Amino acid sequence: MNIVVVLKQTFDTEEKIVIQNGQISEDGVEFIINPYDEYAVEEAIKLKEERGGEVTVISVGPDRAESALRTALAMGADKAVLVDDESLFGDEFTIAKVLAAVAKKIGFDIIIGGQMAVDSGAGQGGPRLAEELGINHVSTAVKLEVDGTNVRVERDVEGDLEVVETSLPVLITAQQGLNEPRYPSLPGIMKAKKKPLDRLGADDLGITADEVKAKTEIVDQTLPPKKQAGRILSGELAAQTSELVQLLRNEAKVI
Repeated sequence: MNIVVVLKQTFDTEEKIVIQNGQISEDGVEFIINPYDEYAVEEAIKLKEERGGEVTVISVGPDRAESALRTALAMGADKAVLVDDESLFGDEFTIAKVLAAVAKKIGFDIIIGGQMAVDSGAGQGGPRLAEELGINHVSTAVKLEVDGTNVRVERDVEGDLEVVETSLPVLITAQQGLNEPRYPSLPGIMKAKKKPLDRLGADDLGITADEVKAKTEIVDQTLPPKKQAGRILSGELAAQTSELVQLLRNEAKVI
């Protein structure tokens, strides 16, 4: 079975966001595998252990993204592909086009990714990639079973479960609860240094920057306004209610 994982390198969730000149500063920032993509890596490795096959992890990004791929290799993936051609960087539209080109080049039976990236929260990557490849897609999976070419997925739907049955090839996006990602072992880390990691660009993929040009542009980025201190009302309940209504109308202007 040819198992492909698409992952993104993101800020550590504990990092403080700093904006400089309308751009997010990366100075001194710790980067990690997008947490939802970690579930995807773990599920792919489990699937390989149960059914055999090979796990390939793919990412689009700068040189620093290699560390995320090496971590996935240390966890148990077999090989990696990094698209580090800056002409192919862009929005969700661009990345889906590029990942589709990679997937077609290396082949796949199943593709697994995180249900969203914690930096953008867009949740578009998986559905867009499946659409580009013309395959079925099931999102927010909390349980995955593969039997031959038959696939059964339990997915999270607003606190409840929905069961979806489909067949290979398919793309699955992982939700928290699908598994518990393993920590890379020391032997795994040592082996990861020797596992193959291919770097691809536009020429390798047979695409041009114009074909995958981003559909959106970020014109500015700002931090949310600081929260004001809360207010505690005192006095009789009727007086508090009256004061609350006045504050909501005159200060908060929500009624």
